[in-house]
Formats: sequence, structure tokens, C-alpha cells
Amino acid sequence: MICFLSAERERGRYETKGRDNMSTSGIEPTEAGTVPAGNSASPAGDQPFPSRDFPTPLPNSLAPSDTSEDVRNRRDGVRREVAVLPVGSFEQHGAHLPLATDTLVACAIAREIAAAHPVHLLPPVTISCSHEHAGWPGTVSISSVTLHAVVRDIAESLRRSGVDALVLVNGHGGNYVLGNVVQESVGSGTRMALFPAPEDWEAARVAAGVQTSLLSDMHAGEIETSILLHTHPESVRPGYETTDFLADDRRHLLTTGMAAYTESGVIGRPSLASAGKGKALLAELADSFDAYFSLLTSDAVLPGDAAADRRRP
Repeated sequence: MICFLSAERERGRYETKGRDNMSTSGIEPTEAGTVPAGNSASPAGDQPFPSRDFPTPLPNSLAPSDTSEDVRNRRDGVRREVAVLPVGSFEQHGAHLPLATDTLVACAIAREIAAAHPVHLLPPVTISCSHEHAGWPGTVSISSVTLHAVVRDIAESLRRSGVDALVLVNGHGGNYVLGNVVQESVGSGTRMALFPAPEDWEAARVAAGVQTSLLSDMHAGEIETSILLHTHPESVRPGYETTDFLADDRRHLLTTGMAAYTESGVIGRPSLASAGKGKALLAELADSFDAYFSLLTSDAVLPGDAAADRRRP
């Protein structure tokens, strides 16, 4: 399930700046140890990104390839170190996509971010809040309380090691609690962000030529199938061309679960998916992240910073 969380909540809209020669999800990675082209300066134009080389993540891998020395070197010259935590799920995605789809999508987005910015890429959280998919075999969930605690513990561990900014790259729409984790971080001394926002997904959808709306493309549809056709084509099974199913009115989803709305587990139009759309979606999301990185690493004291920081002259 793609993350279109909290569309009704107010979110800051930031003007993004495109990057030339953007590295993609890893199918055609940049040479290991080099900074992808187009990253000599921050999108805000205030201070340049560090010129120090930083390693490219392993292509399509769920596990970052960093060593401790890589992390130490990347810290040199950065104003504020940012960690990126992909959060996926393990839930049904119809007969054509794997149970790990949300994790694969979240990791693909996180790799794009790490290819463009000096961030501390973390391994993913692979099981989360998928209770609405309990009607299908293979789905595994943890409680929202557990997910909340895991993310908060990770944030605290990072803070103790000197990393005081954390981005949650969420690939599953049922992880509502992640919004609360970020909300509760205000004033805590740790800057946090939830990415992508609905506005980021919409911009990516339009840029990639995805025909299905975000409302209709709810699960295992055009967007998710496209991203996996680009990053993990071997994981997409035949049949997606004939499994389109729409159910736009899902007002009782949290009460009844997905099984009340779809027999196949699909809500969307995967028949329209293509690898080209998947590549374009990831590139646009990477562009959208520029504004988040500039905000999280800003030297300015933000309204949500800790009280001690707000008292600084």
C-alpha cells in the first residue's frame, strides 16, 4: 500500500528544484564512491553540499553498504547529519506483487535519496501495521504501539551518536502512527520528517505520466507495479495486465479491512504500469526531497526545535 497518509493534515509545501543527471534506483548506479552529478550545491543555494565523496548504496539492496569509516567521513563538513529510515510492511499485494512490496518501494526511494545526498541510510523496518490485510495468507503485523516504540528507540540511539535529524520514508499507507512519531518530535531536539507527503506523490504521479489518481491507485496498482517493474522486475509476476479493480469509496476500510472491498487484493490499475513510469516516479520523488534536506540541515532555529535551541542568540 502506497503511503498517502494524512492528506487532510496541513503540510508545508516547498518549491523544489530539479537536478540534472539524477542517479536512479540502482539499475544504472553511479560509480561506487563518487558523488552523483548535480549535487554541488544545496537547492536553497545557501551553503553547498559537502564535496567529499560518499559511497553509492548497493544496487537494489535492502542492506546499506556503509562501513563505520564511511559514516565518519560523511560527517565531515555537514551542518547536521540526517539519517533515513525506510519503513515498509509484509502484506498481500495481490497475485502479481510480493508481500515485501512496500519495503521494496520504501528502500528504492531511500536509495534515490542516498544517491543524491550525504545521508546515513539505515536498513528498513520490514514489518509494520498491516492489520487491514489480515484476510490474506502471508500478511504479518505488529501493533502501532510497537512500531512507535521501535522508531522512537532508533531516533534516540541516533541522537546519542550525534545524529539529530531523521527522515521516515514510509511505503505503507496503514502506518498512521508514523505521523504521530514525527509530530511528537517537535521540541524534542531531534528534527524529523515523514516522506513522501501526498503532495510529493501527486507531483511524482503527474511527472511520470501515471494515469490513475492517488485515490484510485490504492494498492498494488499502477504506481507500485511501475516502481517494481523498474527496480525489481523479477519480482513482478504475470497477470498484472488483467487484474485492474477500482473501489474509490472505502470509507469503512478501517472497520472491515481490505477484504470487504477487493477479492483479489488489488485496488488500482496495474495494467497501466511500466518500468519507465517507475523510473520517472523515483526521480521526481528524489527532486522533492531536496527541500526536506535543506530544511532538516538548516542552521536556522526552527519553531519546532528544542527550547534550548530556540533560546540561542
